[in-house]
Amino acid sequence: MAVDVIVIGAGAAGLAAAKKLRAAGLDIKVVEAMDRIGGRAHTVTEPFGFAFDWGCAWMHASDRNPFFAEALAREFTPHYHDLNLDRVYFGNRRATAREMAQIFMADFELAALLARNEENKASLALLIGQSKFADVSETYHGPMDFGQDADEINVDDLTDAAELEPNFLVKEGFGALVAQWGADVPVELSTPVTRLRWDGPGVVAETANGNIKARAAVVTVSTGVLSLGGLRFAPDLPEAHEMAIHSLPMGLLTKIPLLLKGDRHGLRAFEDMVIERGGNHDLYFLCHPFDQDLLVGFVGGDFAWELTAAGEAAAIDFAVQSLSKALGSDIEKQIVTGAMTDWGANRWTRGAYAAASPGSVDPRETLRQPVANRIFFAGEALGGPLMQTCAGARLSGEDTAGRLVKLLRG
Repeated sequence: MAVDVIVIGAGAAGLAAAKKLRAAGLDIKVVEAMDRIGGRAHTVTEPFGFAFDWGCAWMHASDRNPFFAEALAREFTPHYHDLNLDRVYFGNRRATAREMAQIFMADFELAALLARNEENKASLALLIGQSKFADVSETYHGPMDFGQDADEINVDDLTDAAELEPNFLVKEGFGALVAQWGADVPVELSTPVTRLRWDGPGVVAETANGNIKARAAVVTVSTGVLSLGGLRFAPDLPEAHEMAIHSLPMGLLTKIPLLLKGDRHGLRAFEDMVIERGGNHDLYFLCHPFDQDLLVGFVGGDFAWELTAAGEAAAIDFAVQSLSKALGSDIEKQIVTGAMTDWGANRWTRGAYAAASPGSVDPRETLRQPVANRIFFAGEALGGPLMQTCAGARLSGEDTAGRLVKLLRG
């Protein structure tokens, strides 16, 4: 079959591109490797019996986030969440008021250093080395934010990212919202594209269900999948694009949700807690979102990859042990069940979101440029100031589709 545009991937970027291309009257085909739409926006109900976002949960930058209006229109239940730390534990000791003040001041000091930074530092770790940063601050801005350890974060990339306030969570699940919003887009599921040919006029997408010819392609596959050859190109992409893909490795933020019953140990709904452990094995908890019997643990960066390799049982055990140290061993008896998200092991994502490598120069802008005016990339990696977010992915898809409409209709 032949169409105007083939859209590869039905996450937020692919769905947004498809909606805009179809509205412009173009003939499109959307294919998705997974058996559902939404990509890394995915809400599940098992094993907890209520909505839980396996993927993205925070509706960042809600004043600029097009999904916020969707949530209100669909009568979802939003809750503002300021992401400020309420509790910090150093192993089994809770931080004092003085230490909490020092942690907050470290955040202001980081902002000042970033504002003064006039040249591309090799990594965030070197910039932090100029200051008296608390370990908590480094944890929060590195693994828990960018999904990378501080020595793997490009400072220019970090400063290009927008301030994400205000942040909202939705009780029914951000993934559920994306799925509802994208439900009107026809998508051929369980149809991975193994190779995209551009050696003749237009492009040809090769799938197990047959080849699809198109005038152009929108590729929303993650940089993690692209870098490992999950989607091949024939001929190879230009060297600049190849370098850009490999300069945008996937960071990882892994959730370890724990369902527990009984005593809440003084933890209030939506409290933010960090438990500092040795060896960068730090753990953040979102406590009792929407007053549910749930503690959602988060680990990021290298340690998240380590736990992915160790497996779900080891991750749950680590989270429970950390809580036991901080809050007392009685909490171990209260854990009903737990889980670990698996975006690092998922063959269709290979991580959570892209972060530019230290020393790389504008890989996001390079990848945003089309190849031969036939292959266009979109996704959270190209989300501009809202990089690494679902909103950024959607806006990237819409921007890419707009450029394609001008090209094909021009």
